[in-house]
Amino acid sequence: MISRSNLSLKNELIYQGMKSTIFILALMTLVQITASAKNFNIVDFGAKGDGKTVNTFAIQSAIDACHKSGGGTVEVPAGIFFTGTINLKSNVNLFLQPGSLIKGTVNLKDYNYQNRRVGLIYTENAENVSISGFGTIDGNGDAFMKLDEFKVISREGKQFSRQTDNFRVIPGVLSDGPVVPLERPFQMIIFSNCKNVTIRDVTVSNSPFWTIHLADVNGGVISGVKINNSLLIPNNDGIDLTSCSNINVSDCNISGGDDGFAITGYAHHFDLPGYKNLVHDSENINVSNCNIVSRSSGIRIGGWDQNHMRNYNFSNINISNSNRGIVLTVRDSGMIENMNFNNIVIETRLHTGDWWGNGEPIQIAVLRGTPDVKLGVIRNIFFSNIIARSEAGIVVFSSEESEIVNLQFRDVYLKIMNSPYNNYSGGNFDLRPVSDPRYSLFAHDIPGLFAKGVRQLSIRNFRLEWDGQKQDFFTSGIEVEDFDGLEITDFHGASAPASQKLPAVKLSNGKNWTTNISPEKIEKIAIFATPN
Repeated sequence: MISRSNLSLKNELIYQGMKSTIFILALMTLVQITASAKNFNIVDFGAKGDGKTVNTFAIQSAIDACHKSGGGTVEVPAGIFFTGTINLKSNVNLFLQPGSLIKGTVNLKDYNYQNRRVGLIYTENAENVSISGFGTIDGNGDAFMKLDEFKVISREGKQFSRQTDNFRVIPGVLSDGPVVPLERPFQMIIFSNCKNVTIRDVTVSNSPFWTIHLADVNGGVISGVKINNSLLIPNNDGIDLTSCSNINVSDCNISGGDDGFAITGYAHHFDLPGYKNLVHDSENINVSNCNIVSRSSGIRIGGWDQNHMRNYNFSNINISNSNRGIVLTVRDSGMIENMNFNNIVIETRLHTGDWWGNGEPIQIAVLRGTPDVKLGVIRNIFFSNIIARSEAGIVVFSSEESEIVNLQFRDVYLKIMNSPYNNYSGGNFDLRPVSDPRYSLFAHDIPGLFAKGVRQLSIRNFRLEWDGQKQDFFTSGIEVEDFDGLEITDFHGASAPASQKLPAVKLSNGKNWTTNISPEKIEKIAIFATPN
């Protein structure tokens, strides 16, 4: 018979043995993890940070060795390391030490992956891959530009503008760009069809084309990144997310000529590298705590999209010294739905040069840009706590082929500033790119908020101020046409200074509307239902 004390002693010995075994296993696991998380310094593979040597082979050798060992960190020490295209792989972290600079070469032939021209860092079909650290990646973009030659809008492109041939022709004023590009590398940093991508803390500068491009990526974090691009270079978008899902972007500073953020549902796009023509929705993208400067759009969603885009959130963002603030655009079959914009400060102005847009703080448009497809719709879009100082009004525009459904503005303050360029480019809508030139760049009056072709539009607590504009193309505070379902509550504003005889609110060709605005401040044309 076994006594109770002997049984307790036996259990204690078993317990202590199990603890020892668990400790040994944990220690072995830690050793294995430490051994697997190896560091590979590119200098050990022959790289020279002398600002002269082209280090493509050495850097790629370090990446390949890291990947082959099971993963780890490829370290870039202080120095200037020229390189052509490098290819990151699964479980590899490219880490830039303080003082390190990876710089693209000036030789276009150095940008090649599988016999195709690409950009500086090209990664596809990888998992758990990252770029981090405190150094800089420089695309050497100026080397691929004619810096003394500027793109101009064609005469045909100006034909429907208010100024016709003289649109944006301003004597004695230097162009805001864009300059004319030469043959150049494509997307500077691209992750294509990857999972779990992280880009953190690095500085990326002087891109010759799109700067950071995630294509068909599921799961990603971009945080603390600084993008410093030329304001004169076309197509040097800050961050492009095409047909991506489950992406979080935060705490980034972005400055460049083209869009700060371009978030789209492209499955393919002008035969650019990185697209695999995959059919799937883009979902669950969050952008917060970012500062943006752009000669094009601070944030652009949509374009020639084949895939749908839904469930995006934008908050605590500052857009300054830009052409357009926030743009939602459908030109193909892709749909945009369930978007939320909250706590955003916008500053836009009229620019010279051939940039799309004309100073709008917010522009939402559904117009055909692709033949032979059913045009997508925009629906369930919410703006709240918006502060804007702009040289144009808010524009919402849908063609009869489609519609914009359930658009809400809450607590929006807009001051339309006087511009020295009003006579040279003001009084126009610029909805490029579209198929019909009549709706591309064309003369149009500028109310504080214009909306056409919306079903279920709600405007609550909209505060509008003017800045003494003398041009009579600045008109009413709010103009809405071709609508079904409209609410205007607590509008604080009036018509423009040079158009005081016009009503504060003008409604035409609509039904099912409600407002608390005094009737004498509203002009109604072809309104088919009395207010609720």
